[in-house]
Amino acid sequence: MLSFKPKKERHQLFGSVPPTLGTKPCQKEDMMDIQKTEQDFYFHLEQVGICRVSYPVHIVSKTTPQTQTTSAVFALSTYLPAHQKGIHMSRLTEQLHSFYESGKPLDMNSLRELTAQLAKQMNQPSASVQVSFPWFIEKKSPVSGTSGLMHATVQYDIHFHEKNGWTCHVGCTAQVTTLCPCSKEISEYGAHNQRGSVSIQVELFEQALLPDDMKAVLLHIIESNASASLYPVLKRPDEKKVTEEAYENPRFVEDVARLIAVELYEQQWIRGFQVECRNEESIHQHDAYAKCSYQKKL
Repeated sequence: MLSFKPKKERHQLFGSVPPTLGTKPCQKEDMMDIQKTEQDFYFHLEQVGICRVSYPVHIVSKTTPQTQTTSAVFALSTYLPAHQKGIHMSRLTEQLHSFYESGKPLDMNSLRELTAQLAKQMNQPSASVQVSFPWFIEKKSPVSGTSGLMHATVQYDIHFHEKNGWTCHVGCTAQVTTLCPCSKEISEYGAHNQRGSVSIQVELFEQALLPDDMKAVLLHIIESNASASLYPVLKRPDEKKVTEEAYENPRFVEDVARLIAVELYEQQWIRGFQVECRNEESIHQHDAYAKCSYQKKL
C-alpha cells in the first residue's frame, strides 16, 4: 500500500508557497484605474475590445428546427480617442453576459440593441459587434424524404456610430455541388463534379424592409444557383436524382459567382455584396476560385 503526505504538504513538495502579504490595496475603490489615464497617446483607435469569445446563443428560424441553441464566436469593440489610455474591457464581457441572460434570440434587432448599449456603457461614440455561428437546418432528401440536419455558417457584423448611424453586414457560407461544363461537353460517359464552398457577405440598406429570415434567403440564393444541393442523407433514388440534377445544371466556379451576384443585386434590401466561390477540384490538387463584389450607387 502506497503512503502519501497530506495534499497541502504534497503541494509544498512541488513548489507551492504561502501567499505574500503585500502593501497594495485590495478594494476596488482604493485601486489605481490605469485605463482612465488621460494625456496625449498619439493616435485614436477605431476599434479596441475583445475577440474570439465563445458564448451560447438562441437562434430563431423559419426553417426546422425553428428554435435552437448553438455556440457563437463574438468580437466586441468600441472607439478609443487619442487622449484616453484604454477601455474597461470587463464591461464588454458583462454586456455580452447580460445579452445571454436576457434570452433574446440572436438577430439583427437584438444585435443592434447590444451594439448601441456597448457604446453607451463604454461612454464612446461608436461600437461594433461581430458574431459567427453554425446554423442548423433540417433537410429532406429529394425523393425518399429522409430527414437529417445540415448546417451553414452565418455571420453578422454591426457597427453603430452616434452621428453616422448604422452599418450592417450579414454573411452566409454553405457548401454545394458543382459539375464541370467542359468535362460534360468533351466526355463520352459523364462529367467530373466537386464540392464547392460559397461565401456571401451583404451590406444592408439602413432603412430597408428586411426579409423575415435573411439567413434562409441567403442560403436559398447559394443553393439554387449551384449544380445541385447537398443533403445529409441520400437513399439510392435520391442519389440518382441529385446526380442527374447536377448533370442537367453544369456550373463553372465563375458561373456560380455570377449567378449568385445577379440574384443578390435583385434584392431591394441589399446595398452591396461580395461573393466568393471555391471548388475542391476532383481531378486536380488545387482548388478553383472566383470572387465578385458590387456596391449599388445611392
